[in-house]
Amino acid sequence: MNIENKKVVSFHYTLSNQQGEQIESSRDREPMVYLHGSGNIIPGLEKAMAGKAAGDQFEVTVRPADAYGERDENGIQRIPAKHFKQADRLEVGQPVILHTQQGQMQVTVVKVGRFNIDVDRNHPLAGQTLSFDVEVTDIRDATEEEIEHGHAHGPGGAHH
Repeated sequence: MNIENKKVVSFHYTLSNQQGEQIESSRDREPMVYLHGSGNIIPGLEKAMAGKAAGDQFEVTVRPADAYGERDENGIQRIPAKHFKQADRLEVGQPVILHTQQGQMQVTVVKVGRFNIDVDRNHPLAGQTLSFDVEVTDIRDATEEEIEHGHAHGPGGAHH
């Protein structure tokens, strides 16, 4: 069975930046699980997964446009401290969830002031070329419920 739309795929990966520094790895935990064709993983990695089979190992380099996008230099925003719970405990580099009119958004704290907090709306990996070392561990047909929900269920997938 090969990876194609409406297949649930399990895989291990090691993610590195352009300098070869490891950013994260799934190899010390359960494999990552996703529903292929539903946009659950970055586009460049999903495209590279297409057609692979269980047991396949490969490396792929993904440019920013097919990963987390280019950095938006206008992505730094100053927000009044009163909008943060425990603003006095925030630290530079800390990820924080903001509740916006468009829904929840993860941002990174870049400056903590007495009255304002500066945050970066860019994904922490925006603007970076990423390398993935991948091992496909399992492929199965998606259930009707997974297809309807647009993501994998069960271990490593979404839990309701």
